[in-house]
Amino acid sequence: MRIRARWLGVLAALGVAAAIVTAPVGSASAESNGGVRVMPLGDSITEGTATPGGYRIGLWQRLAGGGYTTDFVGSQFNGPGNLGDHDHEGHPGWRIDQIDANIVNWVNTYQPQTVLLHIGTNDILQDYNVSTAPNRLSALIDHINTAAPNAEVFVAQITPLGWPEGDAAVNSFNATIPGIVQSKVNAGKHVHMVDMHSALTTADLDDGVHPTATGYDKMAAVWYSALRSVPGSIGSADGTEIVGAQSGRCLEVTGVGTANGTDVQLWDCWGGSNQQWTYTAGKQLKVYGNKCLDASGGGTSNGTKVVIWDCNGQANQQWNVNANGTITGVQSGLCLDASGWGTSNGTKVTLWTCGSAQANQQWTRR
Repeated sequence: MRIRARWLGVLAALGVAAAIVTAPVGSASAESNGGVRVMPLGDSITEGTATPGGYRIGLWQRLAGGGYTTDFVGSQFNGPGNLGDHDHEGHPGWRIDQIDANIVNWVNTYQPQTVLLHIGTNDILQDYNVSTAPNRLSALIDHINTAAPNAEVFVAQITPLGWPEGDAAVNSFNATIPGIVQSKVNAGKHVHMVDMHSALTTADLDDGVHPTATGYDKMAAVWYSALRSVPGSIGSADGTEIVGAQSGRCLEVTGVGTANGTDVQLWDCWGGSNQQWTYTAGKQLKVYGNKCLDASGGGTSNGTKVVIWDCNGQANQQWNVNANGTITGVQSGLCLDASGWGTSNGTKVTLWTCGSAQANQQWTRR
């Protein structure tokens, strides 16, 4: 019995064969905000089968929360309302060769500055000359580079399959990708490898193939980290206000102070320079261009004051801006917290143990 027949039997048992091979392709309704054009490119995992929108939901939220203005582009369009841009180039059931047959037209039409490529799963599932799939991937990357020589191309090692034989084939395919990418880099191309496989486990798969909502969000985190590691791939983060969900007031440097040790507080949003925060690739929250949000004295206990200080790259100045609305210290793991559940002007902001969706620990960037 051929391998393909065995795998399709597994897929049929999982009830996903039709979704992988025959899911229809929808038409696009383009959205644009004038930002850096990013093309999510691939198959149903890019489209978001099982969770419409897929990783694009969490990626968009992270980009917006980080102050980046990006414009997803492509001929396809789907996803929920909390996905700010529904455009993409994800085609359920498509293999590398099918993407390759269309890529020059897509790139010429949408002119992406950045391409997020996750492709190869269907080559394995359909047993389509799996041994030569790496050659097809290499040719696809070349065609992207030729059509858009200045674009940053991120090539993912594909996500796991939920049964041993399938994932062994995934691992064999993925093992060729570092060499492919390095050959492009050696040729002066803007190509970057992203390890997406190790970010997920079989527990993150909804049907043995497509990620769960949690799995897709893990993918989003990996893409976001990769993008932020390559200057220019998503432009520069703009200074934005950080607004308390409970109070509706902004995080600001008290009294428009600039001295080291000046604390931060809640105040009515008014657009001042002391309320404009830039989230950097080094996970700093920077104000005035040269001061960083800082856990005072390197503190890691509840009640530690949050102040500004000269940026120095230390862990007490690094912050995770999380998709759940919290902002946590990398060193402490504690949340930015409006002290005592306060909502009035002058309420101090400190570090505190993260609660369960506590409103005084929820923040949005705008």
